[in-house]
Amino acid sequence: MPAPLTIRARAKINLTLRVLGRRADGYHELESLVAFAGTGDALSLEPGPQLSLTIDGPRGQGLPVDDSNLILRATRALEAETGPLRTGAFHLVKRLPVASGIGGGSADAAAALRLLARLNGLSPDDPALLRAAAATGADVPVCLASRARIMAGIGERLGPPLTLPPLFALLVNPGVPVETAPVFRALGLQPGQRHPLHSSLPDTSPHPEEPRSGVSKEGPEGAGTSAIIFRDALLRSAPQDEGSRGIGLDRAALLAALGAAGNDLEAPARRVAPVIDTVLAALRAQPGCRLARMSGSGATCFALFDDCRQSAAAGRALARAQSGWWVKPTLLR
Repeated sequence: MPAPLTIRARAKINLTLRVLGRRADGYHELESLVAFAGTGDALSLEPGPQLSLTIDGPRGQGLPVDDSNLILRATRALEAETGPLRTGAFHLVKRLPVASGIGGGSADAAAALRLLARLNGLSPDDPALLRAAAATGADVPVCLASRARIMAGIGERLGPPLTLPPLFALLVNPGVPVETAPVFRALGLQPGQRHPLHSSLPDTSPHPEEPRSGVSKEGPEGAGTSAIIFRDALLRSAPQDEGSRGIGLDRAALLAALGAAGNDLEAPARRVAPVIDTVLAALRAQPGCRLARMSGSGATCFALFDDCRQSAAAGRALARAQSGWWVKPTLLR
């Protein structure tokens, strides 16, 4: 019997998130600097004649194992692109909180696509993988490579990979699931409406590479000038490296740019789940905290520190004070 293939599905962290507006079709146009954590779920695939999914782990209770699960949806989407595939039995060890703003389901789906690519001899940059990722969910394309970059549009426009300096982080979730739709409703944008904070800004999205069949690669709640400063600090702080390393960023420039930017979904998410205010206040009170912010549409928040000792100490303090919270020191890259 072939040995199972295994992979880690790393948590996605939105270091910044701007909502530029809402399109006429109802989708929201976003721009976000995304990084990936060292913590995540674990996915395995045991090759076999029958496609199936089982789930366990500390966060796996009650998750569906039918075709509504993004792992199986991603598999079907890839088969729609390539034709019949070798598949088998997926097994997910779920460690990340569900509905928490860190892309756990999207990371799992992207991990499934990478495992299927390995099993079927597909190149990691096969365009079929990107098309299947985009068909599965908005955050799946950026999770496919799990490398820091700017994503834009509804997730289909990806900037070039970024080589971030070490970001010692503490992730905290208060144990309250927050669905994305109520947060966007609380934001209150109507179809065709630009976000008032960004209505006068020029387009600061990353210049895309050639489109790949629908997927292009390439403060507090945001302010006009800070958005431009943020883009410039990211894309001009270091020259393009040769090969696949991407663009390298200076730590001081990155922290300054992050401090000037924000997450436009933080305010509406705090109205949906007021406990987010408690989490952010607890993070900001930790010694050495350089920045505290919500990721995605919440409720997971993160804090950045200068070194791993500070982030670990903060994690121990919060775990003692809030035994029901999910608290995880990690490195973002």
